[in-house]
Parts: sequence; structure tokens; C-alpha cells
Amino acid sequence: MPRQLFQDAGRGDPDGVPLVPGSKLKGFASGVHARVAGLRENTGDIALRLDLTVNGSGGIRFTPAAGENRIRFSSPWPDPSFQGAFLPAERTVGATGFEAAWQLSQYGRDYAQQWTDQDAAAGLTPNSVAGSLFGVNFLAGIDAYRNVERAIKYGVLFIALMFAVFFLFEILCGLRLHPLQYTLVGLALGLFYLGLLSRSEFIAFGWAYAAAAAATTLLIAYYGIRVLRSGWRTLLIVAMLAAIYGFLYIALQLQDYSLLFGAAGLFVVLAVLFHATRNIDWYARDENGV
Repeated sequence: MPRQLFQDAGRGDPDGVPLVPGSKLKGFASGVHARVAGLRENTGDIALRLDLTVNGSGGIRFTPAAGENRIRFSSPWPDPSFQGAFLPAERTVGATGFEAAWQLSQYGRDYAQQWTDQDAAAGLTPNSVAGSLFGVNFLAGIDAYRNVERAIKYGVLFIALMFAVFFLFEILCGLRLHPLQYTLVGLALGLFYLGLLSRSEFIAFGWAYAAAAAATTLLIAYYGIRVLRSGWRTLLIVAMLAAIYGFLYIALQLQDYSLLFGAAGLFVVLAVLFHATRNIDWYARDENGV
């Protein structure tokens, strides 16, 4: 019958074998070990169990130290990243977590199953272990800071789009806008991202986004009433800002399809600009000094 050894690292089970500091392996600076009695007299298998609680880890690694290694790992973490020298033979990843299973033999590593001091080159060393490690990293989900970072990537395009709309008002409606007025509008659009970041540190991202978008839209609308000299033009700007910020918010929520959604949306915007400017004779405008 196999002998069963238990060690509860959390409670110090008196029926188990206590762990003491030190790895007892040359080259390994840290670790724990246990002295197991009666190994020479035992002719069957020895089952070892270690209950260990690990806090604050970004991942976990295993080394295939046995002749046949079978590891099954499950976690409620929804975003795993499998790393190392070996990928799992089976894996299932879903919104509620993941399961992975590895099945490896000793032939996938460069250290022997047994060695002596006279043949230390075949033994377990930090370098040989590092080359055979495998496991999984727990990727952090998209938090408020990551969402703000992703939103900033669209910033230049949105500012350029708003400048294009103001420029079209100049061309089609005969307005004269000063470069300083463009600069102020650009600063207001840029301030949206700072407002979003500062608010998201204290309230939920959705509410922070709504507050920052509303503040920026109201500020530009207040300025546009005077600059654009028309209520309907200002309403058009407000509608465009609402559409832009709504589009950006949806793109930020789509983790898997955000790039596709963003590219498709920007293509539609560019097509609208093509349509709005298709009949403008730019050379005639320059000749007339308009």
C-alpha cells in the first residue's frame, strides 16, 4: 500500500511532516524542505500532498522534475496566458475561469532524474530549471487606467475630425475662424482625457466617462454658439461630439472586437467627409481668396 504524507502549510498539521527553511540543493538560494523517514524500507509509491496558499502572485510556474509529469490546473481567473517551455495538452478558457492540463515526460528537460556529486553537470541547477519551467500568467483585466490609455489612442483622430468640421463650416458657411479658436477647441478636447482619468480614480469608469464627456461637450457648445454664430451649427457640433464619445465608449467595452469596431467607425467617418467635400472646388476657393 502506498504511504500517504500530509503537510498543511497553513495550519501545521501534526500528522504531517514539517517543512523547514532551505532548499538543500546547490545553487538554489531559497526554498523549503522536509526530512521524510522510512523511505528505504518502503517498496511502494509514496504520495505527497502540500496545501499552500499563495497571495499576490501574477503567475505560477512548474518544473517537470518527475519521470512522468501530469499537472491539472484550474482557476476562476478569466484571462490566462500560458507561458514557458511547454504548453498545456488540454485547455478550456471561459468567462468563469480556465482549466489546463499538462502531460510531460523527463525527455523534455536537460537534467537527469538521478545524479551524484561526481556527475554534478547532470543535476538540477538554476539554469537547467529555468529552461524547463512552464505555467500560466494571470493577465490583469482592463481597468480604468487601461481604458484611458486605449481612449487616448483615438485622441488625435477625434481632434482632427473636429477641426475638419469647423473648417467645413468656414468653407461652406463663409465663416472666418482664427487659429487660436482651433487651439482652444483642441485644448477642450484634450482636457476630456485628463478629466476622465482624474474622475475614474474615485468613481466607476462609466460615470467618470459620462461626466468628462458631458463637461467637454457643454464647454465646446458654449464656445461654439458665439464662434459659429448659429444655433443649428452648435447643435450639429453637440450631436457629433455625442456620437464620437458614444462610439469611443462602445469601442472601449469591446475587448475582442475593439480594433475592428474602431477601424470600421473611422472608415464611415472618412466616407462622410468625402461625401461632404466632393463638390468643393478648392482651386477656385484659393483663387478667389476665400
